[in-house]
Amino acid sequence: MSITIEPTATPSLSRRSKPDFQSQFLVTILKANTNPNLVTFAGGNPNSASFPVSEMNVAADGVLQENGFAALQYSGTQGYLPLRQYIADRYRTSGLNVEPAEVIVTNGSQQALDIFSAMMIDPGDRVLVENPTYLAALQTFHLYEPEIVPVPLREDGIDPHALRRAVDEKRPKFAYLIPNFQNPTGLSYSERLRSEVSDIFRGRDILVLEDNPYGDLRFRGEPAHSFGWYLGEQCCMLGTFSKIVSPGLRIGWIVCKQKNLLEKMLVYKATLDLHTNIFGQMVLHRYLTDNDLDVHLAEIRRLYKHKSEYMIACIEKYFPAGCRCTHPDGGMFLWVTLPDGVRGIDVQRESINRGFAVCAGDPFYEYERNVPHIRLNFSNGSDEQIDSGMRVVGEVIKQLLNRYQTNK
Repeated sequence: MSITIEPTATPSLSRRSKPDFQSQFLVTILKANTNPNLVTFAGGNPNSASFPVSEMNVAADGVLQENGFAALQYSGTQGYLPLRQYIADRYRTSGLNVEPAEVIVTNGSQQALDIFSAMMIDPGDRVLVENPTYLAALQTFHLYEPEIVPVPLREDGIDPHALRRAVDEKRPKFAYLIPNFQNPTGLSYSERLRSEVSDIFRGRDILVLEDNPYGDLRFRGEPAHSFGWYLGEQCCMLGTFSKIVSPGLRIGWIVCKQKNLLEKMLVYKATLDLHTNIFGQMVLHRYLTDNDLDVHLAEIRRLYKHKSEYMIACIEKYFPAGCRCTHPDGGMFLWVTLPDGVRGIDVQRESINRGFAVCAGDPFYEYERNVPHIRLNFSNGSDEQIDSGMRVVGEVIKQLLNRYQTNK
């Protein structure tokens, strides 16, 4: 007896399922991270030498021995209270009055971006961003169909004159800003500009979403105030342990002082995942209380200062005249401006073909394409990989430049 199998129906997918430009690039970057035949400067990987493996092993063992049943059970949506207390206390050391009740622990700050966006964006709403900005933030915002309002960056942060015009003319619902060692450029806002930008927003019905994954990675200069210091409850603040302890834990947070918004975000998070991994939260908290995070951070800063300076020296050695790169005071990224006629997307493609992955600048822009920029991650490679990688990328840029000049 034979069975006739009817053709499978094609499901009608939502508009949200269609990948955007940034999503396609993000998949490429993450794929490069796992390709054993590629040395990658394309992603945002911390240096694995900084991971506190033995200390986390002790912390995990302690949690399981002393509180194993709770660590393996369901938990509350807002997050492990002792961890939220720790986060609030860290803010207090920098002069910010944050309460544990204002903190939601999330599955990385990426989930916090999504939760905030879901509660804030209706189709057609306007979202103001730096230009360029973090590609995965654009990717998240696009899911909710806003109009993106890009405002150009200067060396000391967002252009305040362009910002004021955009705020007056476009009336965005919120602004997404990365004031410390910005992704992708590595640039930071000056204290004076933070004050000026805060004055532009103050008193308007516009929230500021401050993303600060790299603030603890300062290896030069003095820290500046958060927008939360200037704007109070008008500012929501994102943070993460991914860059300072471990990205694999996927533990981040959002601070929200607007009670109604915080309650809405909690209800939405409960529909997404019930709660962030409680075992990971408890192990992380045990690690943080048994060890001195500032000692750990000092080691990372020393390492990243060396990596940044070494990569810049290699760029100056191997890249052709006409290339410029940022000189960040912390974080994980350099932003390279290429000579006239050379496109970042071509440098990315040709470099990958030669065993080294870099990230073209295109996905960090909402509208611009074929831009003369690449982003480089300096934190993760060995000195030997950085030297050989910058030599190969420099050769690629020279070849593309010669090709452009020949065809002019």
